[in-house]
Amino acid sequence: MTTRANPGRRRLLAAGAALAAAPLARPALAQAAWPAGRPIEIVVGFAPGGGTDVMLRALALFLAAELPGANFVISNRPGAGGETAYTTLQAARPDGFTIGGINTPGYLSVPIERRVRYDRAKIRAIARLVDDPTAFVVHRDSPYRTLADLVADAKRRPGQISVGSSGVGTDDHLGLTLFQAATGTEFIHAPYAGAGLVKNAVLARHIDVAGLNLGEIGMLGQEKPALRPLAGMGEHRWDLMPDVPTFREAGYDVVMTSERGIAAPRGLPDEIALRLQEAVARVIAKPDWMEKARQLELPMAYLPGAEWEAQMPAQEARYRQIWEKTPWQQ
Repeated sequence: MTTRANPGRRRLLAAGAALAAAPLARPALAQAAWPAGRPIEIVVGFAPGGGTDVMLRALALFLAAELPGANFVISNRPGAGGETAYTTLQAARPDGFTIGGINTPGYLSVPIERRVRYDRAKIRAIARLVDDPTAFVVHRDSPYRTLADLVADAKRRPGQISVGSSGVGTDDHLGLTLFQAATGTEFIHAPYAGAGLVKNAVLARHIDVAGLNLGEIGMLGQEKPALRPLAGMGEHRWDLMPDVPTFREAGYDVVMTSERGIAAPRGLPDEIALRLQEAVARVIAKPDWMEKARQLELPMAYLPGAEWEAQMPAQEARYRQIWEKTPWQQ
């Protein structure tokens, strides 16, 4: 079976490099002391060890070199599919000393399912870094070798096979919802507070299948990886894992990914927002970051904040359609 690299990956990296080479024009910084003075908190909505946490910890080190005087501190506030962190982020003073990670689909999909304490109108996207395909992952000793094996067993034992996710309304959960609808199967959904916990659960054989992103598996460069992806939900195979088929290739029309990036309270001055965006663009164009991203298995897909936000209404409409057809409540 032939493989194809993600056609958007190189284009987006090139766009980031171009932005880094030609910084955006901006007025004199209103708060000349920023970012010096005190630590900049990065609020992470998931437990340590997951894709979001790992990405932001790496990014903090690189950003510190791009923003003289900056001292970043990671603050993990897991819970409610990211809602706890997003609520904290929107309530922070818009002075550049509190930023945070945001993840779609959860950032967009959770408010469809229930009332939340955050308002997207009060949060400003700064930059998207990653677009990571959702995947079904099993222990290397699992009897499931393909998605067809999983479907066959699920039809023999409806409601008895467990699939872990990073929470209700996350990409893992929505991917499971779409898969059940496409196959006429029923699984036990096991939500956790982050991908790191899901990974530990499948490693310990507490769950049968893990909903993880391809970049969260940690299998590249290992002679005998402990985990084995059955398939990924991207439009195309990821070029770093060309042997992992897509769900569509396996005959199931299921596409789902997790976007990860950074955001700030909406009132953040444009000058600071642009400095952050430019710093991210310079980071992702650096060879050192590209190598780090490869080591951390991050499917890079840079977008400036405004472009990312411009895509969100269409994404939200898609998640709402899924909700109307197959509600994903726990």
